[in-house]
Amino acid sequence: MCSDCKKSDLTLLDAVFDECGTDSGSLITVLQRAQEIYGWLPTDVMYKIAEKLSVSPARVMGVATFYTQFRLSPVGRHLIMLCKGTACHVNGADGIEKAVCAELNIKDGETTADGLFSLKTVACLGCCSLSPVMMIDEEAYGSLTPSSAVAAIRKVKESEQA
Repeated sequence: MCSDCKKSDLTLLDAVFDECGTDSGSLITVLQRAQEIYGWLPTDVMYKIAEKLSVSPARVMGVATFYTQFRLSPVGRHLIMLCKGTACHVNGADGIEKAVCAELNIKDGETTADGLFSLKTVACLGCCSLSPVMMIDEEAYGSLTPSSAVAAIRKVKESEQA
């Protein structure tokens, strides 16, 4: 049985197909909209997209796994994306990753036990001039040190408790 064996409400996709159409060229846009709806891309959603766009499930999965923006498992309320690209690597991203993992008690690709944070390392966030950089949700944090990265996470935690 699939890892996301509970069924998704596929009727939520109807508005997406109405807006984007069912042409195979709209695959990325449809995947983006589906992820906005569900928070990630469950297997049954990807099969429905394949069916409606008349493409193979393998093509849908190929696109979903190629682009780092797509998530194939549920994420916490706050997604931390830590850049590990060349500029960030050279400027200390490994130390930041170590500090973030220690603070949250998770590894790359995992979600905290309380479901508050997920950590994902990425190849590039396109913010090289701010390296090392991470994003929490839509906010970029640049020129990081291990302590400033942990401080940013703690600030988000505190806002959740307020």
